[in-house]
This record gives sequence, C-alpha cells and structure tokens, in this order.
Amino acid sequence: MDVGMEAAGFQNVWANEIDPKACETYKLNHPATKIVCADLRKHLDELKALRGIDLLHGGPPCQGFSVAGKMDPKDPRSELVWVYLEALKILQPKAFVCENVAALGLLSRWKNVRNELLVQFHSLGYQASFVVLNASNFGVSQNRERVFFIGLKNGGLPPDLRAFAQNFQITAPSVRSVLLKIGKPGAASNQGNCNAKITIAQKPILRKSPYAGMLFNGLGRPLKLDGYASTMHASMGGNKTPFVDEEALYNQKKPWVETYHEQLWNGGSALPIDAAPHFLRRITVSEAKAIQSFPEDYVFSGSQCAQFRQIGNAVPCGLAKAVGQMVIKMLSTESLNAQSEQNEARAFRLVA
Repeated sequence: MDVGMEAAGFQNVWANEIDPKACETYKLNHPATKIVCADLRKHLDELKALRGIDLLHGGPPCQGFSVAGKMDPKDPRSELVWVYLEALKILQPKAFVCENVAALGLLSRWKNVRNELLVQFHSLGYQASFVVLNASNFGVSQNRERVFFIGLKNGGLPPDLRAFAQNFQITAPSVRSVLLKIGKPGAASNQGNCNAKITIAQKPILRKSPYAGMLFNGLGRPLKLDGYASTMHASMGGNKTPFVDEEALYNQKKPWVETYHEQLWNGGSALPIDAAPHFLRRITVSEAKAIQSFPEDYVFSGSQCAQFRQIGNAVPCGLAKAVGQMVIKMLSTESLNAQSEQNEARAFRLVA
C-alpha cells in the first residue's frame, strides 16, 4: 500500500507493522518513514501528533474474513479492523482507505460487518462507501480482488465508486511479458528459486480451464502465460507456489498443462505422481515480486519463505496506486468545490 500511495503522490510519514522481517524490509525501502514494529494498539497515542493529516490508509489483518481461511468472525486477527477505527478517530484525516479481502465486500455473511463499519465511519464524520476492485484492471498481471472502504471528511465522495474507478484503469501486461522482462532464474534480476517439487494429482479435479481445477498436488497452479496469474498467497514457498512452463515461456511451445488437460478431458487417466516434466518449475521470489507489481529495485529481508510471505500479503502496488490517485482526485475536487462555494458566498455578500 505504501509503495502505491507514494507513486500516486502521497508522502508516508508513519507506518505500523508487527512482522519483524516485514519491518526490516520496510526500513530498507522507506528509510524516510518512521515505522513502529509492534502491536498498533500499544501505540495509538503516538498518532495524536499527526492529527489532521490528509490520508490514513491501511489493510488490517483479514484472515477471519478470507475464504482461504476459516472465515471465523471471532478470529482475533480480524479485531484490527476495529482498531483501524480507533486510529481514524484519533487522526481525523481528510480521507481514509481501509483495504481487506474481497469476501468482506461480497459475501452476505459479512453484510452486518460491512454495515457496522459504514455506520462507524459515518459516526466519525465521514461520508464513506466501499468498492471491490480487481488488480488486473489497474496494470497488475494478477486476478486479485480486494475491497476498499473509502471515506472523505468533508463529503464529495462519488456516488458510484466502481464507475469512478474506471477512470483510473490501465491495461495490465501478460504474465509472459512480465517474466520475460526480468530474465531467466539465476540472472541478477531473477533471484530466489523455489525448489518445491511439482507432483501430479492421482485424483484430478477437472474444470473447463486447464488453469483451474486440481491437476497437481498442492494449491500452486500453473501460470497462464498469456493471461493473468491467480491470487498469489502468503503461503507461497512450498507446493502452494505457482509454477511456470519454461518451454512455453522461452520457446513458445504449447503449454504442457493444456495438452495434459485435453487428455484428461477426453477420458484419459492421470499420469504417475512423479511424471511432471522437468521444464515445469515454481516461480522465483523475483517473479512473484514482479507479478505483484513491486518496483524492480524493491528488496525483501528474511528467509525465502519470509520473502514469499511478505509478497503474498501485500496489496499489489499498481492497485494501491490507482486507489491513491482516486483519493487525490476526490480531494482536489472537494477543494475546488469548496473554493467555488466561497467565491459564490463572496459574490452574494458583494451583491447584498
């Protein structure tokens, strides 16, 4: 989020993170921004000095709302959504952005949570709404949906956030173009090999697309080179890491998974568990970083698994940038409207 917001035009002045390795990464890439590496609840008083800033943005932990988790409303990690409200109450910024998993904005089971959040935002003096956006519509080579609650202190929120967001859409590059740009594994620009073995499912679950279903063991699926990646998870680093067909990527061959899918679709039997060809490999840390739209010079701290976790946990930088641009446009429009109202008031007084 911080990378994208800075790219949009904001200057981050204070940050919070509880993961020590993520904190190290942040310090390496954002040396001018103060970061508090601790439980936010223990540092809320520090925010009083920043009261009245332009923007509060953040993505409270979402495991309790995610379809990838247990969807437990009592999950303690979901309590940080309400702590975000405490920070908002203290800071009283001109605008806020609160990001979370798409399920919070889409599923009926979380309707009460959504409504309660909107009620609380309103009680703090904000006109607020939410919108679910797909990163692939904003320059990111990944079909990753997220919900954004957006609010303005002095009103002026567009009546249709989804329609407003369309003004900031840009075409995303294909996975193929992203991977070719950074070179082959082992190159200076492509580091962090994942050696998790790729094994074939003995009871495959077929879907119409060879890139869906369950043809392999684990949650790591083959990347559709001429399309976009599926959501990349924080649990990458083992068999949940997506993988790529090097023959298709570098030699323009037909993807092996498409041929194998055709055989299964037509009644063929599953291949032996260890029959995956050698040219299928897991993506590297650098490749995951690129698909998440991080800058090329962004560096990550910690073990390889820690780096994959940080990348998977992140809001795609390109998506965050678009949201930041949306907020800047809203604030500038609000400022122009306020100036227009002042001019009209002055004109009225002169006439009077």
